[in-house]
Amino acid sequence: MQETALEATGLGRKYRNGWALRGCDVTVPAGRICGVVGSNGAGKSTLLSLAAGQLKPTEGRLRVLGAEIGTPELRARVAYVPQDKPLYPGLTVAETLRMGRELNQVWDERLAQQIVEQGELNPKARIGSLSGGQRTRVCLALALGKLPDLLLLDEPMADLDPLARHQLMGTLMSTAAERGTSIVLSSHILPELDGVIDHLLLVQGGRIQLTGDLEEILDGHRLLTGPASQGSVLPAETVVEQRVSGRRAIALVRTDEPVDGSWESERPSLEDLLLGYLRAPANPHDPNDPNEVAA
Repeated sequence: MQETALEATGLGRKYRNGWALRGCDVTVPAGRICGVVGSNGAGKSTLLSLAAGQLKPTEGRLRVLGAEIGTPELRARVAYVPQDKPLYPGLTVAETLRMGRELNQVWDERLAQQIVEQGELNPKARIGSLSGGQRTRVCLALALGKLPDLLLLDEPMADLDPLARHQLMGTLMSTAAERGTSIVLSSHILPELDGVIDHLLLVQGGRIQLTGDLEEILDGHRLLTGPASQGSVLPAETVVEQRVSGRRAIALVRTDEPVDGSWESERPSLEDLLLGYLRAPANPHDPNDPNEVAA
């Protein structure tokens, strides 16, 4: 059986103020680049922290690379870069990379140095003196230098300039292609995911709203444009999101079949798809339901 990068069944995580994730069933095949998308507070960071073994599930089951989370063998196979990019501020860049080299049984010094040198970082500079983007480079150098089988990245490009994003995204893609590394990354920068990810995980309100092979998901949707009056003829159960712009109606629908009427129909782009789901009204929540996900 082919190994999976992530496999969750009924996964949930509850904090003091309520559920951050609930009832999540997810399978991400190994060797894929999976984009995790959702609005702020949707549960993306909680999911990645669970996969990294930083948190324990309140309910359900999560396997990473075929093993239960918390298994010692996973520490060498998984690398995790959280949003806060934790590093020792008193160490220099060179000392930080040396720490990575000494703490990991497998280490690619050339790759780690390449990522740091692309940003023209002074090896003698202390971590505490670096900008947010420079610290991100050092974190990614540590993560990729250990040659993980699974790389978990929580908003890795948020504080990088466009050139640095382009460089590091290229490094991630080449690493995935050369080594078959599984990558799961969350991002708010939707255009940067296009042409990079091949698997999608959309999280809304702590629940999985959409997951699967990206091409199959895109093939199963249509972006429609037509006269504003046409909106009423669409079957409500197929409509993800619908809006009117001027005299035109625009709708994202779940179908791979031709749509009757005066609609112009096309396959949505990744950005069209994601924005449609993110703009769509969330399912109503019952605040008195103890099983409900916290807003």
